[in-house]
Amino acid sequence: MTKDRYQIGLKTVAKVNARGAARIAESLGDIAPDFHEIIISFAYGDLASRPGLDLPRREIATIAALTALANARPQLEAHIVGGLNVGLTREEIVEVIMQMAAYAGIPAAINGLIAARKAFVQFDAQKPQRKKGPGSAAKPARKRKVSHRKPSAKRVP
Repeated sequence: MTKDRYQIGLKTVAKVNARGAARIAESLGDIAPDFHEIIISFAYGDLASRPGLDLPRREIATIAALTALANARPQLEAHIVGGLNVGLTREEIVEVIMQMAAYAGIPAAINGLIAARKAFVQFDAQKPQRKKGPGSAAKPARKRKVSHRKPSAKRVP
């Protein structure tokens, strides 16, 4: 494992959820301290830093996958916070999770929405500790109005 991959990974994870990554390092420190470096190097140094998708789109994919897994709630919560950190709105996150009901089942989507509620509270609790400034990974999530189309009552012959 090269230190370059790890350094790139650290820069990328700092934009997404540095606190979450630090919690993982701390929780694994006594049993598998090298695993944190492997995670950062691979998931963030090799994958998340690739140019093909921006971080918000990568977080949408990750939130969808973790919702569908239905057995990774702490990681789902961390990536929901990460999604907010990279500019996703709460509405976008909720829509992604609801979409998973069609592919992973309603229970997985319900559990994902419960995780989202908890992650939103965590995100809000971190607000005073966030950095301000252009390009900061710690900027508050955007609020965007989501429109829901209702079916028309009129039928065209």
